[in-house]
Amino acid sequence: MNFTKKPIHHTIRRYLALLMLCLIYQVTAAQNNLNIKGKISDANDNMPLIGVSVKEKGTSNATITDNNGNFSLKINSANAVIVLSYIGYTAQEVSVNGRQQINIPLQAESKGLNEIVVVGYGTQKRGEVTSSIATVKAKDFTKGAVRDAGQLIQGKVAGLRITTPSGDPTGGTQINLRGLNSLNGTSEPLVLIDGIPGSLNTVAPEDIESMDVLKDGSAAAIYGTRATGGVILITTRKNTTGSKATIEYTNYVNIQKIVNKPELLTATDYRRLISEGVKYQDLGGDTNWLDQILQNPVSQNHNLSLFGGNATTNFSGSVNYRDWEGIFLRTGQKRLTVRAALNHSMFDDKLKSSITIINRSITSSQGGADGYAYRQAIIRNPTDNIYNQAGKWQERDVYFYDNPLSRINEATNDARLRETRVNGSLDYRPVKDLSIKLLASNIQTNNLYGSSTTFNHVNTTKSQLNGTAERKTEANTENLVEFTTNYSKSIGDHNFSILGGYSWQDAVYEEFKANNFNFPTDAYSYNNLETGAALKEGRAEMTSYKSKWQLAGFFGRLTYNWKEKYMLMASLRREGSSKFGANYHWGSFPAVSAGWRVSKENFMQHIPSISDLKIRAGFGVTGTIASDPYNSQTSYKYDYAEGAFIDGKWVPGFVPQRNFNPDLRWERKTEYNAGIDFGLFKNRVTGSLDYYTRTVNDLLYTFGVPTPPYLTPSMLLNAGTMKNSGFEALVNIKAVNSNTFQWNTGLTYSTNKNKLVDLSNDKFDVTVDFINAGYTGEPIQTYTHRVQVGGPIGQFYVLKTVGVDDNGKWLVENKDGQVIPISDATDNDRQYYGNGIPKHLVGWNNSFKIKNFDFEMNFRGAFGHKVLNMQRMYYENPVNKAYNALKTAYEPKYGKTLNNDLVYVSEYIEKADYVKIDNVTLGYTFSKNLIKGMSNLRVYVSGLNLYTITKYKGLDPEAVSYTGDFSFAPGIENRDTYPTTRTFTAGLNASF
Repeated sequence: MNFTKKPIHHTIRRYLALLMLCLIYQVTAAQNNLNIKGKISDANDNMPLIGVSVKEKGTSNATITDNNGNFSLKINSANAVIVLSYIGYTAQEVSVNGRQQINIPLQAESKGLNEIVVVGYGTQKRGEVTSSIATVKAKDFTKGAVRDAGQLIQGKVAGLRITTPSGDPTGGTQINLRGLNSLNGTSEPLVLIDGIPGSLNTVAPEDIESMDVLKDGSAAAIYGTRATGGVILITTRKNTTGSKATIEYTNYVNIQKIVNKPELLTATDYRRLISEGVKYQDLGGDTNWLDQILQNPVSQNHNLSLFGGNATTNFSGSVNYRDWEGIFLRTGQKRLTVRAALNHSMFDDKLKSSITIINRSITSSQGGADGYAYRQAIIRNPTDNIYNQAGKWQERDVYFYDNPLSRINEATNDARLRETRVNGSLDYRPVKDLSIKLLASNIQTNNLYGSSTTFNHVNTTKSQLNGTAERKTEANTENLVEFTTNYSKSIGDHNFSILGGYSWQDAVYEEFKANNFNFPTDAYSYNNLETGAALKEGRAEMTSYKSKWQLAGFFGRLTYNWKEKYMLMASLRREGSSKFGANYHWGSFPAVSAGWRVSKENFMQHIPSISDLKIRAGFGVTGTIASDPYNSQTSYKYDYAEGAFIDGKWVPGFVPQRNFNPDLRWERKTEYNAGIDFGLFKNRVTGSLDYYTRTVNDLLYTFGVPTPPYLTPSMLLNAGTMKNSGFEALVNIKAVNSNTFQWNTGLTYSTNKNKLVDLSNDKFDVTVDFINAGYTGEPIQTYTHRVQVGGPIGQFYVLKTVGVDDNGKWLVENKDGQVIPISDATDNDRQYYGNGIPKHLVGWNNSFKIKNFDFEMNFRGAFGHKVLNMQRMYYENPVNKAYNALKTAYEPKYGKTLNNDLVYVSEYIEKADYVKIDNVTLGYTFSKNLIKGMSNLRVYVSGLNLYTITKYKGLDPEAVSYTGDFSFAPGIENRDTYPTTRTFTAGLNASF
């Protein structure tokens, strides 16, 4: 055999080639299983961002950044794309391109055009919105102690008036958007928490991410008959980014002081006046009754929030406990709110599910410390004693004159609310642009009330009732099911979305109440009602009630824009309600709005000072329905007083309670809105201007009708028209924006005017020329306001004082302009004397940041209105010597001494313009990782309702009601109102 030996260099080359192939394979394998590292930071201040979600696109590979903003992630390919997402920052996709170290700055979401705005059944970019919608994020909320979600945005939304007229710890804020829009229905906005109806105190303020206010008809019409007062959409905090597990704890403690105390005559003043011949009675004591019923309340709030999970399954939860005391003895409220939310994604994120549970428990008690006890403390003789010689409460045999401490300590008034809210949703996205969502919720609310008085209460000592007790229970079940389909698509420069949906809502309300008196002992309080003898005597009361209503709606919406330059939105809701009459079960609520992004036009590119300019206009129809679900139906009541003698026995009968009205329907509000959104100087100055006009037709009003043919002499009918219009302005300015100092300031302004155009119904041939409203109470007992058809709502109608005669009697101006004694005046001599609704509302909000310090100061003002000062009307006249009076009672009126009976006259209606230093907060944020494991620590002090600049002589020009029964009689500072308070708070926020 002939073997040919190969040269050795050939063998070496073969081995080198094989080695090279192995190296290439290993490098390729390494590149296909690359371990990348990096750091994520804020693009503005380069601070590390903790908990940023870092995910390989198209896979389930995901991680989060640590306390220093660092991350490490194994990816499947060197050419992979990683997706970064973080709440408050713009989502970003980054190509790896073989890199093993990637440091990425994230841009905070712009507060302008790219900001996500929550709209009805969805979201939009701020730049694409064509309706009037205001958004306030958590970082812009009012800091410090707030009563409910309303105070978070107080003074921050143009056209939205939010006031806190009472210091009662069980009370809340009053809220009104764009004036009065209904006669018998509510003018308060619809509040939705993550799409579910609720109230401003349904969730803890600390648990809210943002609040969006749908102000005009084109935005709110998709909610139909619930939306005439506007819509407030509350978005709660959720963990949707798969961020690391975090714990946040916030706590504050506050003390409250009464804003103003009426300056009453003291015991020393009494004795001086007695020496001067005034017929006061010296009872030998020296008691400041108001101080005796007041306390210095200390309140606390604790909130613990948890976030955790991953990109597939994550959760959030919170526990909020609040214990608030009132400034009156024995008043306070405790709240425990527990919230848990679980989100899960499956099938490559095609199906997303979520479930949320909110459980609220509210317990309040006030003894007998109500407004009537406050009145008794004001009128009580300061020379009287708290106790008599026997050690019992000192009482006097005078009409409506009770020992306030007796009323407070010998009465019990307890209330307990339990509410459980469960809601869940399924969001299925079979293809990229299509979302099919099912939302369902169930709300169970149970209220339990108990009240009683002891044998030492005036109910027994004066009225011989021998102890009283009452129990009341309320139960409400509300269900909601909504099915929506949303398709969004972009084809070239054309962008559109189509929404369609169905909504069903029903509620059942039940109530039971029983009371009794004449007990053998007062030891049972309200827990043994059957022992009272009044039940057996037929003098006790027992009532029960049940109601049910349903609401169904079909709705659709189309949005379109071309290059985000020309925008259009149109929607329609078809809604039916069981509260409507048989002939009007269904109604339609259309809306359309359009916008022109002028700043995107070529001719605007040469004006660099204008960053953004959008012109928009909208039209929408909404409705309001009466609260009683049976107003359209005939009903009867069982009345003992109505009946007949049958076989010598009295047999009670059923009597008509309400007439049948098959034509009863909703109040229909039509609104036009025109607005401008702008951004100047690279959006350092942003804002919006809006003008709107509203017409409400088919107003609900109770008219007198003849009997027969009708069963009862009154009837709720649709009749009349109301109009209002207004202007709103919002300007936000980044005044200073350096690395060490930032100052942001915002201004809001709004004005509104209204008119009752007509109040008549041709079918029933009924017409009303005016409505008298408001009530002074005893002993004056008269109305305070008149709404004249053709005139504005809220006007005081009163005898105008022009002087005092030599006998100390009021001189007034009659209808012919002549000066006459008040004794000669009639009701026809009254005249309109100012309005209780402010013409102008202003807010000025400022936030400062200097390195680690932050400072916030907010102002609010209201102008162009008057307030009836009832305390002056009743206590600045010393005619009744059995009651105490204000120190100003003996000051001259028109240069003379007043000696007139208590009357309702213009002297006590005052100009009530005011500016409030509403909130001042100073905080300090410690350096990150000061304490191991703690990512954030901030401490702060805050003051709420600090100071009011006003010439109004009463206690607080804002301590008035303008909702509910006071809609037509706004601007009354009631003598029995729970006084407003000033709050000082110290707190901390910590994150782990």
